[in-house]
Amino acid sequence: MTDLRRRGGGGDTDNSDNISDKEADGEDRLGRPEEAESKAETPDVPPPSENTPHCLNKALEGLPPRWKNYWIRGVLSLAMISGFFLIIYLGPITLILVVMTVQIKCFQEIITIGYRVYHSYELPWFRTLSWYFLVCVNYFFYGETLADYFGALVQREEPLQFLARYHRFISFALYLAGFCMFVLSLVKKHYRLQFYMFAWTHVTLLIVVTQSHLVIQNLFEGMIWFIVPISIVICNDIMAYLFGFFFGRTPLIKLSPKKTWEGFIGGFFSTVVFGFLLAYLLAQFQYFVCPVGYNSETYRFTVECEPSDLFILQEYRLPAVVQNTLGKETVQLYPFQIHSICLSSFGSLIGPFGGFFASGFKRAFKIKDFADTIPGHGGIMDRFDCQYLMATFTHVYIGSFIRGPNPSKVLQQLLGLQPAQQLSIFNTLSSHLRERGMLPPVGL
Repeated sequence: MTDLRRRGGGGDTDNSDNISDKEADGEDRLGRPEEAESKAETPDVPPPSENTPHCLNKALEGLPPRWKNYWIRGVLSLAMISGFFLIIYLGPITLILVVMTVQIKCFQEIITIGYRVYHSYELPWFRTLSWYFLVCVNYFFYGETLADYFGALVQREEPLQFLARYHRFISFALYLAGFCMFVLSLVKKHYRLQFYMFAWTHVTLLIVVTQSHLVIQNLFEGMIWFIVPISIVICNDIMAYLFGFFFGRTPLIKLSPKKTWEGFIGGFFSTVVFGFLLAYLLAQFQYFVCPVGYNSETYRFTVECEPSDLFILQEYRLPAVVQNTLGKETVQLYPFQIHSICLSSFGSLIGPFGGFFASGFKRAFKIKDFADTIPGHGGIMDRFDCQYLMATFTHVYIGSFIRGPNPSKVLQQLLGLQPAQQLSIFNTLSSHLRERGMLPPVGL
């Protein structure tokens, strides 16, 4: 970071019109070293302000800072969990809107850090282009989702048919316009810095937008694939904090000095048990296990289906050691409970590394939190740093071990064919089903 500021610091003005960019860059790095050094030592990112509600501050006054922070985090955590339950009750469309809102806020927090760090250079169009690229990437991802899951609606509306048919070309054209605007905005002496910020924006898009899109993809597989992974991360965060608060003695990692091995291990076992029980509870309800679909006749989301084998109780034979302990030879479980152990293990052992990554990022810019949106917790990104990593794993897990061919996608592709092509496929499929005895022979 110091090196970056030195390179971007103010230098001598050009005395010749034909001076090379390389020479100008060299002058930038050599000119005014004392000023560059002082800027490097003092980050431009201001510390987060105190925004704890006055009533909460008054109720907790007199407590030691450690316990005061404990109660503030606890009260706000309960409030957020209650809000999460309310959002689930309101249904899939509300969940999608909340995911989009969280995505935009996380993007804003990261981009704001970049802007505050480099604002003294007055880089042209940085924030404008950052938000433009956010719109472009969202247009691409949500356009793909619209074509995949709302095909019947797309086929009805002619403007949507045009947008769906040329969606990727339109997306590329929009991105290309932003790319050209960036090139036109390049300013002599700030080339290197502008390319740093261009990369900053794209890495932020990769971390935030791409992974939030995967959250929505998981939701369409069934709300259980949305609720369980998110709840696992929440449980691990809470239990690791509690175990670390009361029993923590051994530091876990230098990036997060407050993290302890006791919290890490206690959070792991607690999360595995929690995920196993939550999976058993949710697997009993059709509302949670059925893929989220869209009914183009009623213009509403539907969650009705015949539950798959994952969500039907099956009998499992226990290992001999467990049989002797429990006195039972078999046990009935939902297969999804087995998968929940894999999800919980990842969320407890690998998921925290998303938080460690965020801690390293914040230490690089000498800030405590991404923002001060939630008292005692920091910004929205501070709460979702592990969620994004978990969402990616869940999406990959579903694609690798759960999902088979998607009939709805095949049907949408068929509906996009010419009538003659549809008829040819129909005749071929009919002949195939008759050969297998699944349809009566012709003439009966």
